[in-house]
Amino acid sequence: MRRWNGWGEESTVVELPAQGGAFLAERLGPGQVLPDADLAEVLARVPPSRLLPHTRIASDPETRVRHARGQSLPDWLALREGQLGTFPDGVAFPENAEQIRELLAWAAQHDAQVIPYGGGTSVAGHINPQAGARPVLTLSLERMNRLLELDEESLLATFGPGANGPQVESQLRARGFTLGHFPQSWELSTLGGWVASRSSGQQSLRYGRIEQLFAGGTLETFAGPLEIPAFPASAAGPDLRELVLGSEGRFGVISQVRVRVSRLPEEERFYAVFLPSWERALDGARTLAQARVPLSMVRLSNAAETETQLALAGHPGQIGLLERYLALRGASAGKCMLTFGITGNRSQNAASLRQARRLLRGFSGVFTGTLLGRKWAEGRFRFPYLREALWQAGYVVDTLETATDWRNVASLMGKVEGVLREGLAEQGEQVHVFTHLSHVYGQGSSLYTTYVFRPGTSYAEALARWRRLKHAASVTLVNNGGTISHQHGVGRDHAPYLAVEKGERGLDVLRAMARHFDPDGRLAPGVLLPE
Repeated sequence: MRRWNGWGEESTVVELPAQGGAFLAERLGPGQVLPDADLAEVLARVPPSRLLPHTRIASDPETRVRHARGQSLPDWLALREGQLGTFPDGVAFPENAEQIRELLAWAAQHDAQVIPYGGGTSVAGHINPQAGARPVLTLSLERMNRLLELDEESLLATFGPGANGPQVESQLRARGFTLGHFPQSWELSTLGGWVASRSSGQQSLRYGRIEQLFAGGTLETFAGPLEIPAFPASAAGPDLRELVLGSEGRFGVISQVRVRVSRLPEEERFYAVFLPSWERALDGARTLAQARVPLSMVRLSNAAETETQLALAGHPGQIGLLERYLALRGASAGKCMLTFGITGNRSQNAASLRQARRLLRGFSGVFTGTLLGRKWAEGRFRFPYLREALWQAGYVVDTLETATDWRNVASLMGKVEGVLREGLAEQGEQVHVFTHLSHVYGQGSSLYTTYVFRPGTSYAEALARWRRLKHAASVTLVNNGGTISHQHGVGRDHAPYLAVEKGERGLDVLRAMARHFDPDGRLAPGVLLPE
């Protein structure tokens, strides 16, 4: 059973190691535990549905609660407190494109808003119903999860949009193929959601971001279906795929997705390297990317994240041995861990490994083999569960991400970490901040920053602290050469900052498209484009 007020399955528990709790208490002070609401209390607050009965629409309280919020920090706090405010009036579960069209027509007839819903993993406020006169219909696509066609000669697969990561991979791997798209939310997020939010998988260096993988499909709109054929390349005017990529439900509901797949690799390994300083590590990561060493992923943790990862890893005896070994090799205080993956056939992988090792030795890299890399791969989808453990210990954790040019990476990271670290100083509170580069390109890199703070003595105080930190960091990003989002989309949380990046003319274009496809403004109002 999936948690109603947190991340993932109830049966999956990630414990906070004892030394991890001590590490945070030393930096932030003792945890402040807030009481959690009971599901029964929340169900009792669900108002009657304003929608007329429909055979495809569930309006029972629990279904509406379970589709009322995503996984942003404000969503988390609302769920834990049990004060959700607004609920969808009903949740429909279409099973094909025809049923989506029928439900859209029904929504127009009955003056309802429509929120497309994939895996419910949004961390930017995409799926939250807003208070208003119109009833809200949430359109869950979870039943549209099958592999519909696989062209093994052209390496094209067609899926329903509601297939989550495990469903996509299991159906492809049974035929000897992979999509290779592994965002951290992979366990729950869906293929349609990846397209709608321009997702990036952890191994995008090999397989590409979702915009490289998305070949075509169908968008159901109030103006009718938009069919986008899949070509290997085309010079026939602007690429209509861009109307769907990053559209976040404002223009229509994705009913079918065609993606470019790959044959399963012969082997795959992940390696960990420690570099003596952030400057050396950053130069090493940039050189790897610009030399086009054929790796499947590169992840570089700054010194604060490296220290935190080792503190939260457990096994203090083994970590102590590792620390002593690294110190002997010149990587002690200030060291940074770089993890890279090699995926493909054995002879290619061997050549890639030799090239990466030779290059990183030039930056004083200390190789530690595959043990830490294997641990990362085994646990890479478990990090979101750590939010539960930190919450139970009395701490709040959130993340933000951006991308910028190489010449700006260090500067932007310093500014963002600085405003977060000092963001609660007036209240006498510390914020623990750390960053890694999760995706590297020839031009630049993403920056993925995590920040941990104490919630205070009430939910209102916790939300106010988050708003202060989030706003300060967002303003810093867009005013200093960073995008407001590299991989999580815009939603409602990032919409106020979009104008700096797109400009007013750019926003006018997006508004015009929204009016064309959805003239009455029924689809995901307030998402992507601020009202």
